[in-house]
Amino acid sequence: MMFCMLATVTGSLWAKFNWGSYWNWDPRETSIFILLLIYGAYFALRSALSSDEIRARLSAVYSILAGLTAPFFIFIMPRIVGGLHPGAKGDSAGSTPVAQLHMPPNMRCVFFIGIIGFSLFFVWLLNIRVRAARIAYQLSKEN
Repeated sequence: MMFCMLATVTGSLWAKFNWGSYWNWDPRETSIFILLLIYGAYFALRSALSSDEIRARLSAVYSILAGLTAPFFIFIMPRIVGGLHPGAKGDSAGSTPVAQLHMPPNMRCVFFIGIIGFSLFFVWLLNIRVRAARIAYQLSKEN
């Protein structure tokens, strides 16, 4: 959820720079909005149930169903509908311009800085999670 929100915010900033508007209802923007709703519904489901067993079971089923929709919204739908993003239907650069790096040098630089930044942020969060799990494990051994 956090990375989807970060992608939405940074994507909106990039859209303002690139297309003059923070939000254009492009297929990719609409897809990420739907994914945010799916993630939000997951957290609403988890907080609405008081029984641990029922919450675990329903959350697992919902996660599987939501996970099946994610590839469609990320990879398929933006390529079958025309849009502003590279790789959309009718784009002259081809279906995977990011993978082929058909970008101006300044855009490529920002793209790689973003990848590095998001990756380092993930590693930092993972490090915090691992350290918290170790502390919880140590505390459980002492008690």
